[in-house]
Amino acid sequence: MSTLRSRWFTPAADSLLARTLRRGRPAWSEAVHVLWSAWVFVTPAFSPYGYDGRWWLLTALSYPVFLWLYARVLLAPAHAAWRYALGMVVLCLALLPWYPSGMSYFVFGCVFLHVSRARTSVPELVALLLLNIVFLGWAVVLGYPWQAIVWMPVVTVIVGLIVHVERLNEARDASLQLSQEEVRRLAATAERERIGRDLHDLLGHTLSMVALKSDLAARLVDRDPAAAKREIEEVARGARDALGQVRRAVSGIRAAGLAAELASARLLLEADGVAFDYSLDTDMAQAILSPLVETTLALTVREAATNVHRHARATHARATFAIEDGHAVLCIDDDGRGGVFKAGNGLAGMRERVQAVGGRLVVRGDAGCRVEVRVPLAQPQATEADAASQPDAVAAFPAHASHLDAGVERDQ
Repeated sequence: MSTLRSRWFTPAADSLLARTLRRGRPAWSEAVHVLWSAWVFVTPAFSPYGYDGRWWLLTALSYPVFLWLYARVLLAPAHAAWRYALGMVVLCLALLPWYPSGMSYFVFGCVFLHVSRARTSVPELVALLLLNIVFLGWAVVLGYPWQAIVWMPVVTVIVGLIVHVERLNEARDASLQLSQEEVRRLAATAERERIGRDLHDLLGHTLSMVALKSDLAARLVDRDPAAAKREIEEVARGARDALGQVRRAVSGIRAAGLAAELASARLLLEADGVAFDYSLDTDMAQAILSPLVETTLALTVREAATNVHRHARATHARATFAIEDGHAVLCIDDDGRGGVFKAGNGLAGMRERVQAVGGRLVVRGDAGCRVEVRVPLAQPQATEADAASQPDAVAAFPAHASHLDAGVERDQ
């Protein structure tokens, strides 16, 4: 019994419900359309027979069958879903002599007839036309008033078009998501190749020199210790130069561009239905930001956008940039639920990055959420000794870290 239940109620890999779940939508978003079958229970109010015993009997027998067919349309493989839709049409035609409420089954059957495809083909359009002709002819033979049957093709066409447009939008969104993922994959591949070339150019010559001079020093250590010492000193100096070049390269690799982060934030939020815009005052637009300041602001934008996306339930967000008293000021506001903020990984990481460059972070949640960052434009230059004592200092600004954080966490 459990095997049979699993086979009948587990969605097939290419079923309508499985495709819906893969897009990140809940299962009820497809099942909720069954509520339109309420017309089965409303139709008798317009019938001269009303809610008589025959209606109750036929409803008790047919409605569970309809629900089963509806579930099979959602769960069945794409190539077989049309059979259950056609079953709804047959159920309506079989009951039509005694059961006007069954006309709702006909509408569902026609709408679900091409549910397995995003685009309606000519054979499916012909099938819909033929089914409506059969329905109209059968209803006329049974003596149904024209007012009761003329609206059926109209409703079938209107609802079918609405569902068809919805499927087209879903297919377009899925295609857009695949395109975006492909762009990101290609960008990541190109970045890895560039990093590989840069590191090869930086280290290839230096490591060859280190190997050559190390061999030379080994041969000179007994014969000419002073010369061997000079060679070892040159090896150490070359290694330090290479280390400095690698640090500068890694710093450039990990730096986040403000313009790129704003574009990513807009893409993320608008895909979630949140309008996002930003503005720069005249001084900010003309300012040349140091890489450290730009990276700090860019990662703050990323964290704040992640917070709005995951927690805020907002409809609009806005970022403003300004220069005030030698500070770059970033304010990000949303009209979400606000509330009390917990010190999660996202907020803690954001605060640490800002404080590391001498800045200040303020988060308010009175009406929506407001994130305000003030970072001094003048940043002290790190000395070689500082860099040597903090070889991983650049790791305080990982461009990828915010995707692992939960953003600013809001109390439920």
